[in-house]
Amino acid sequence: MSSSNEKNRASSAGDAAGRRAKWVFAGFAALAGVLLVAEHRAHVLGFLPWLILLACPLMHLFMHGTHGGHHHRRHDHGAGPADGAGDGK
Repeated sequence: MSSSNEKNRASSAGDAAGRRAKWVFAGFAALAGVLLVAEHRAHVLGFLPWLILLACPLMHLFMHGTHGGHHHRRHDHGAGPADGAGDGK
């Protein structure tokens, strides 16, 4: 029975160390992010107008197909009512 208690203590100690490591990493990542933004703000803001212009054709390429506007399908236009009002009721 003592071996199961030792395993439980070891796993709980490992969990605490893992949580602590995650918090330390998150702190370093946040500090690195703040320093990157502070030091490179001029570079990023200089590229901002070009990034906005680049976003326009990229959005057109990647989002244009979602509405199905340019798929060349054959439609049977003679099957429905002539005025296109629905089912004719």
